[in-house]
Amino acid sequence: MANADGQHKGMDDHFLLPATPVATLEQYVERGGVRGVTRAQELGPEGTITEVEASGLRGRGGAGFPTGRKWRGVAAQSGTDRYVVCNGAEGEPGTFKDRALMRANPYQLVEGVVIAAFALGAVEAFICVKASFEREYDAIIRAVEEFQKAGVCTDCTVTIVRGPEEYLFGEEKAMLEVIEGRAPLPRLLPPFEHGLFATAPQTGWEAVELEPGHTGRHDSNPTLVNNAETLSNVPRILDRGAAWFRTHGTDRSPGHVVATVVGDVVRPGVAEVELGTPLSAVLADVGGGVALGRQVKAVFSGVANPVITAASLDVPLSYEGLQAVGSGMGSAGFIVYDDTACMVEVARQFSRFLWVESCGQCAPCKLGSEEITALLDRLEAGVSDGHDVAEIKGWLTRVTDGNRCFLAVEEQHVVGSILQAFADEVDEHIRLGTCPRPRPLTFPKIVDMVGGSVVYDERQHLKQPDWTYAPSGQADPGQRPRLPER
Repeated sequence: MANADGQHKGMDDHFLLPATPVATLEQYVERGGVRGVTRAQELGPEGTITEVEASGLRGRGGAGFPTGRKWRGVAAQSGTDRYVVCNGAEGEPGTFKDRALMRANPYQLVEGVVIAAFALGAVEAFICVKASFEREYDAIIRAVEEFQKAGVCTDCTVTIVRGPEEYLFGEEKAMLEVIEGRAPLPRLLPPFEHGLFATAPQTGWEAVELEPGHTGRHDSNPTLVNNAETLSNVPRILDRGAAWFRTHGTDRSPGHVVATVVGDVVRPGVAEVELGTPLSAVLADVGGGVALGRQVKAVFSGVANPVITAASLDVPLSYEGLQAVGSGMGSAGFIVYDDTACMVEVARQFSRFLWVESCGQCAPCKLGSEEITALLDRLEAGVSDGHDVAEIKGWLTRVTDGNRCFLAVEEQHVVGSILQAFADEVDEHIRLGTCPRPRPLTFPKIVDMVGGSVVYDERQHLKQPDWTYAPSGQADPGQRPRLPER
């Protein structure tokens, strides 16, 4: 297991987080870098896609979709131009793995992008990071420039895009909007159907001129969007081979994953873990476990999946393992809460985050998450009754109506699972008329992780649903005034 601070246990430099950061292309080549590009050129585009398919690599951005199948699907789409987009706009609460990768070895990421562009015949590739990721941006720029000077990707245009802080910048359809110079508002159609710089209508019919270079049928430009960690795996798969990659992890979840562990743990951390490792071991090894005398109450893989309770902590860290206990891998960012945490407050904070970050294009999502947050405010304040719980559950059935992206589903998964798993705590709030566990909780949106300490976004509680910020020092704008009893 190797971590972002350079600690290293039984792992060679071909894995994702090297023992020491790779500072130059020369160092990367000495450690076996660029051999993946060479192998891809030997195999050709079709052979490269076949090798990635055979490896069983699954997307590390959250969905876990088979990477090779995604590449083949994009390659099979009609259209004049193809594009590759690397999603490095990490914004999932509790997650720091992409930034750790870009800091430790930006060269493997750039090599993965180059290989993907070659395999799909892309006319251009984009690497997207948030404007606030200055250290990561500098590392990627350096790596791209060194690749170009070395002649590794002279025929491949790689553009670095610095985007906004919003959570939805990391949503693949919204990311294409940002690349094209607009706000991160998710499109209707996925990138493989309606890709970058396409003039074809998304829905219905409208009179538009054909895109230059198109004749006859008006096609869109199929676009591949892969997570930064996903693409960072590709060079070693091409170098070592699919069979080698499958010797690690499980049959359905091959390889390693970069896991983040934060929250009520002794030592927040980010480290590389072999898939199939028990979650309890990951929490202990990467995060140091909870404080002496405390017990794990709940674990969340970001805000995208249902809660993992204490009864399921020995589940294998794999896509199929976490699915079997009713949750999911997400981006392997684990937020831990011990037995002193109020789960109603956790639900309120998660719901408020999703309400604020919702773009508002789908009314049930924006309005529904707002109402759910308001009702959770009442519960946490101790001025609620069973009618509020019933209303929350009602909204959870409707919040996903017409959703363009997964955000509303996250609201449904997270809040719904807390209400079910911790129904006794909800009842306590109603019965006692107060929160029985009033410990303040910090929302785990990570700004930085260094040396076993984590810095959270101190402004997130000031963010408002129109994506502006309330004046510093103002109370949580999502925490409404204490409401009177009905």
